[in-house]
Amino acid sequence: MWFKNLSIFRLTEDFTLSPEDLEQKLGALSFRPCGNQEESTFGWTSPLGKTSEHLVHAANGFMMICGKKEEKVIPAAVVNEMVQEKILEAEDQQGRKLSKKERTAIKDELIFELLPKAFTFSNKTYAYIDPKGGWLIVDTASSKKAEDLLSLLRKCLGSLPAVPLNTIEKPIATMTGWLINNEAPADITIEDECELRAPEEEGGIIRCKRHDLSLPEIKNHLDTGKEVIKLAVSWADRLSFIIDENMAIKRLKFLDLIQDQVADIETYDEAEQFDVDFSIMSLELSNFLPRLMELFGGENKA
Repeated sequence: MWFKNLSIFRLTEDFTLSPEDLEQKLGALSFRPCGNQEESTFGWTSPLGKTSEHLVHAANGFMMICGKKEEKVIPAAVVNEMVQEKILEAEDQQGRKLSKKERTAIKDELIFELLPKAFTFSNKTYAYIDPKGGWLIVDTASSKKAEDLLSLLRKCLGSLPAVPLNTIEKPIATMTGWLINNEAPADITIEDECELRAPEEEGGIIRCKRHDLSLPEIKNHLDTGKEVIKLAVSWADRLSFIIDENMAIKRLKFLDLIQDQVADIETYDEAEQFDVDFSIMSLELSNFLPRLMELFGGENKA
């Protein structure tokens, strides 16, 4: 189970629950499918899928959890067309224009009728807790998905003091400096992708892919005031990723040095492979995250 994105939260208080205690609390909101008149449901499921019923997978002090959301699909175009037909029919029968309230009531009634027949789809959001390091990591590039998972976790735990990362130096200023000076820290390699934005409101955006970012044309954009809001880099030949202005990590890849460790360990089933992958991934990220903070001047705890 290799995370592809990192939405990173700092735990501001010690996380003291054992895996068993956490499992018990998550059980109060375990996943269940949508009922006939429910548009969506969201609850906890086993990170290992059908191979395990446990809602928490623990390894080396880290605890993996997984939220599952099921939603019913009612295409908006279909609803709008059917609603319009019903409104026209009602207006013809009554010889008058319907009010906004009446139109809304027709739409609500139609959705109520369609929900039991709607198709469903589901998606999972994985996360893990690092009590020792004080991190909660969610595998998503969507801030909304991350907040939805934290909200569900808070419902189970009562409270969860977790906040987004806040560094002393602003990521935009630091990454812009790397490109302007054509120099990054020794363990950071600037790759071939970035996004630049003019600082004024609704400023222009330049996106570069598969491009040498040391070329003069990039510096010309920076000299006119554009700033780096996304940058592709690699760290110590171990991880490659894109980091954005909010310290979110996207398109994360674990490079050959890490994959070779995995290949050297023999496993016999999916559960063992999951455990190996999670153990190596979480240990690697526990080394990387403090360094990530250092790259941007350290953590701002104010």
